[in-house]
Parts: sequence; structure tokens; C-alpha cells
Amino acid sequence: MEEQLFFKKLNNLCTSKDIFYFLRSLEVMSDTMAAGALQRISEVEVDDNGLKNPALLEDEVFRALCFQFEFESSKLSNTGLLNALQALIKLRIDPQSTLMTSLLSESEERLGRGQLTAENLCSLGESLLELEGPSCATLDQIVNHMQERDIERWSPREIVMVYKILQVTAREGKQCQNLLNRLNSATLHTVSQLSPNFTSVILNSLVGLHQTQAVLLVTALCKHSVKHVPYFTDHELVNVLEAFLYFGHKLQIFTEALERHVPGSILTMHPQTVSKVMHYCCKKMILSKPIFDAVAEGFISSADRLTTDQIAAYIIPFGTLNYLPPNASSLFRKLEAVLHTRLRHFQPHTLLNLLHSCVLIQRYPINYLPKIFSPYFLQKLQAQPPGLNRVVMSQLTQLFLTVTLECPFYEGPKLLSKYQVKACPTLHSSPDVHLFKRVKSGLLYLLKKRTYFASEVSTPYFYVVDIEIKLDEEGFVLPAAQLEEVHRRIALCVDDQNRFCAHSQNLLGQEAIKQRHLQLLGYEVVQIPFFEIESLQNARKMADYLHKKIFLCTYGFSS
Repeated sequence: MEEQLFFKKLNNLCTSKDIFYFLRSLEVMSDTMAAGALQRISEVEVDDNGLKNPALLEDEVFRALCFQFEFESSKLSNTGLLNALQALIKLRIDPQSTLMTSLLSESEERLGRGQLTAENLCSLGESLLELEGPSCATLDQIVNHMQERDIERWSPREIVMVYKILQVTAREGKQCQNLLNRLNSATLHTVSQLSPNFTSVILNSLVGLHQTQAVLLVTALCKHSVKHVPYFTDHELVNVLEAFLYFGHKLQIFTEALERHVPGSILTMHPQTVSKVMHYCCKKMILSKPIFDAVAEGFISSADRLTTDQIAAYIIPFGTLNYLPPNASSLFRKLEAVLHTRLRHFQPHTLLNLLHSCVLIQRYPINYLPKIFSPYFLQKLQAQPPGLNRVVMSQLTQLFLTVTLECPFYEGPKLLSKYQVKACPTLHSSPDVHLFKRVKSGLLYLLKKRTYFASEVSTPYFYVVDIEIKLDEEGFVLPAAQLEEVHRRIALCVDDQNRFCAHSQNLLGQEAIKQRHLQLLGYEVVQIPFFEIESLQNARKMADYLHKKIFLCTYGFSS
């Protein structure tokens, strides 16, 4: 039977029983056909849990195939030898058996004699990685042989295999940057041919190999990954998202592809994949309502099956990006139920991050604050990395300030003063220097004297005000340094792009709570968002804008 017809029939068979029946009907087989039969058996009989039917290893046809490979290994073709080795490894055949040692020994001898093609080297590399892991000394030999080959002629599979070998050998402290540079250059010309799996593997390898200088290749792979979003497995999509994060890439077309894919797949996606999608959106400040709404629905239906880390990963971005989905009441009712039954399972810092994110969007975890403010819990926070650093103490302080200002009915324990900080070190606390300078120039044009406003004012209440203006009882502007007869305080929040979600006019949670709290502390908050002032070309136009924005009625100056 011609090999082409043989493989066509073989690939239509879906059980080892059918394969053995088919093989019994043949009078003769080449070694590549026999190896192909072993590979097909491994495909249909092995899943994530291992070998589905161990009894097949005792079948007479299977044993006859193994006998041929064990005692005629020196007569096998390279393809037959290496394909059989891969299949037997997948079938969990004992690596110490005479069959496996015979095939491995023959493979390594041919490697030493330089008889293996680039494709053969890749097959052997895959087998050795599976069998012996990254510490296998033979991998170095394979890399050395690969360096002698013409990389420009390699197939995508060969390219992928070399990346995988280089990635694992790099973990052992070996780095072949010269080979990597050649490989990166060659891969750039094959990007359009890469499958979802190959795209994901190469991106993962580039992350593992810290190839931050391969800008053109990374950019091309990220753009190419867009069309594969619906076809990535969970593991592949996680790899791609990690690469986007590691290399600092953000593509609107990639976000749009996720928005088309995630809502329809949310119930079948692995929770770790959903967690990574939310982590990606959170880090990139991407408020995608289709994704967030789908995740909210997914959380309500699957929260009881999630780990505590996954629960936090699902919920925290809602607070960070200041978004309440349409089903917010059901979402937080479910979260409350989960916390009620599983509170003690949360790691201290995970719990603090989760509850802090809730108050950003005015969801108050009153029932759990006595635990958070207890000396025992604070000691646990201190004992685990990152300990009670300034960010953690700021979260605690903001939680305490929230219940003080927004939940006056709270009568539980207070946060001891030694755990409170005086100022909030938020990531985007200071506005953009150039935007800030333009606003101050406009104010100077309007108020005539620099003494009539103060910038970056520390309040006694944790927050820093961008610009503060004081008015007396009659509405006259007072000098910023004056402490008596201050009737009104105006807080100008100069909100640059970093205080909003990406490509959005939605304030981040940290900025929203700051403005809310400043109002409750007695300030009249005036928001100066970048998108209202970026088109104002000079100080006079800025002054006109600020006049309308700040002073709704006539104002004057106190002497």
C-alpha cells in the first residue's frame, strides 16, 4: 500500500482497536508507517490525564511494532526512528526499558555523526525535553548542530523547536545570543505563516529569553496574534497576554478581538485565562465594557469554583478602572456570599486588595473591616511580603477614611494611627508637568498674582490637592497663605490622561474616590480634565475656561 493512502486511512481511525485491526490487514510496513501508527495510537489514547487504556500496551500488534523498533533500531530511517521515539514517550513507555534506551542510544549516535537534518534535530530536541528536561546535556549538542545550519531555510516548526530549546537551556544559565539574533531575524520573515500555537510559543520564548531588543519581531508577532485570538487555546492566549504585558504592547485591534471573543467564550474559558485577561485590561487601563460585563456574568455563575486568587483577579479591575456593570447588585451579592463562606482562605494581602478595590466603587465591606483593622490581621500583613509598605498602609488608611466619611454608622474597631499614612502615594498622584504648567499659567492670567493659589497642597486628610483656592464669606479670593476667615476651599483636580482609563473619559477608581472624599471633607471640587483644555492655545483662553469653570458668579480679591 502506498504510504500516502496508508496515512489517509490511518488518520481516519479513532481508537487503538480500529488501528490494530487495520495494521493486521497489512502484509508489510515501512518503518515510517510503523512509527506513524504509534503516533496515531498516542494521539487517540492519551489525554491530559495520561494513557486512557493501559491494556493496549499488551496487544500483540503493539508489541510486534515495539519489537521491530527495539531490535532493528540501526536499520531505521531518521524519520521512523525519531517519530517512534516521540510516540513512545507520549505513551509513557518506561524510559529505562531496553526499547527506549535502544532508540535513544541510536538517536544520539546519529547526532554525534552529524546525520540528522534540521527537522530531525527538532524532533530529537522535543523528545529529550519531554523525557529529561532542560538539564539534558544532549540539548547543547543539538543547539551546536543547529547553529551550523542555514536558518533561512528552516520551517516554522523547526524555528519553534529551537526557540523552545534555547528557552530551557537559558534557564540553566546558557545563552546563545548570536544564534538568537539570527533566529529572530529569520523568524521575522515567516511571521505570516505561523499558526496560533507557533505564535504563542515564540512569544513565550521571547519573554523567557528577555528579547526586549527584538522590537520588529515582537511587534509583528503581536499584530499577527490578533487574527488568531478566536483560535488560541487557553494556555496559548495566556502566553500571548503575558507577552503583551512584558513587552509593553497595547493594540486597539487586539482589544477589539478580545471583545469579540471573550463574551461568547466566558463560560468555557479556564478561570486562569479569564484572570489573565482581566489582569491585562487592568495593567493597560483598558475599560472594555463587553469584557467586564461578560466577566461579571461569569463570576456570578462560577464564583464557587474559583480559587481565592482568581476571585480577586476577577473583581479588583472593576474597582481599579471605576466601573460598575449592569448587574452590579447581583455581582456584589455573590461576592458577599463567597466572602462569608471562604474569608479565612484568603491570603492577607489578597483580601486587602480585594476589599480596597470595592470601596473605590462605593461597595462597602462593612462586615469584614473589623477583621482588617484587627492587630492579628495587621501582624499577618506585616509577616508576608510585601509587608506593611507604604502602598499597603495607604490602602488601610483609605479604607479607614472611607468608613469614617462614607459609612458613619460603622461602629467597629478603628485603624490605629501608627498604621495610617499622611499622604497617598498613588501611581498617578502628580498631574502631567506640561498640562499643570498650562493650568497654572491660565490661573495667573486670571487671578493676576501667584499668591492667590497654591499648588500640590498636602491636606491633613491623606490626599494632596493639585491646586487650592481659598475664598472668604463674600466670595473674595484670599491669599493662599491666609489661615483666617477662610469660608470656602476650592480644590482643582488637574486630571491628565493617566488619571483616566485608556482612550476614555472614565476616571480611574483611585481618582474618583479622591474627588469624592475631598467633597466630603468640605472642598468644592472642580475637575479640570485634559480633554476639555488640550485645545486651548494660550493663557487667555485658559483663563476664560477657568473663569467659567471655577467662578460661577462674580468674584473679587481680598486685600
